[in-house]
Amino acid sequence: MSSATSTASLPSGLAVLTTFPDVLFIPEFDVFCQETAALFYLSAAVLEAYFTYSVSFLSSSSLIMTIYQENIAAVVFAFLATLVYVIHKVGSLLRWKSS
Repeated sequence: MSSATSTASLPSGLAVLTTFPDVLFIPEFDVFCQETAALFYLSAAVLEAYFTYSVSFLSSSSLIMTIYQENIAAVVFAFLATLVYVIHKVGSLLRWKSS
């Protein structure tokens, strides 16, 4: 018998996730997704904040003020979404490290 052949059977189904090398893939993928989403939200927040800042110098018509107020709401939401993704990422990493 070859020394490369293992006598243990290969896991199947959800049992694959209980083996050591395979279980490491899940947190890495989750953290990668959270990091990517946080980066996209942060990019959108910065661009939207810059646009909102530049719109603030235009005339004070009612349409411009409506656009300005909507952009302020979008900027706040984008920064909050970024913060939530970062907090979730840190929590996931700490939970994964402690297990």
